[in-house]
Amino acid sequence: MPKDLTVVLENRPGALARLAEATGAAGINIEGGCGVTIEDRGVIHVLVEDADATRRALEEAGLEVSDERDVLVVDLEDRPGSLGEVARRLADAGVNVDLLYATWPGIRVVIGADDLASARAAL
Repeated sequence: MPKDLTVVLENRPGALARLAEATGAAGINIEGGCGVTIEDRGVIHVLVEDADATRRALEEAGLEVSDERDVLVVDLEDRPGSLGEVARRLADAGVNVDLLYATWPGIRVVIGADDLASARAAL
């Protein structure tokens, strides 16, 4: 099952390169991700298949993995409204989405939620 890892980086040139180089050198494929800057830190989410190997590679590179969680990866049609339909099904099931980002290749979204079992059942 794919895992989302949250990695906290310094907000400076080269920080993202360290993350990407560390995973690449370990033979880890990042399947999706997103990042934002919060104050003086970069908060990066990466989607990977092997969370343990990814955590080891990042920690060996001196990077902090602050969270690991199961997520859903949902295929979307490439048309207006497809994300709205998925979001509505989750909302109708009472699921609160607290993480959303896209993957590559194709059109897939990564969904983190407060009740992953209910989210899975709704979709």
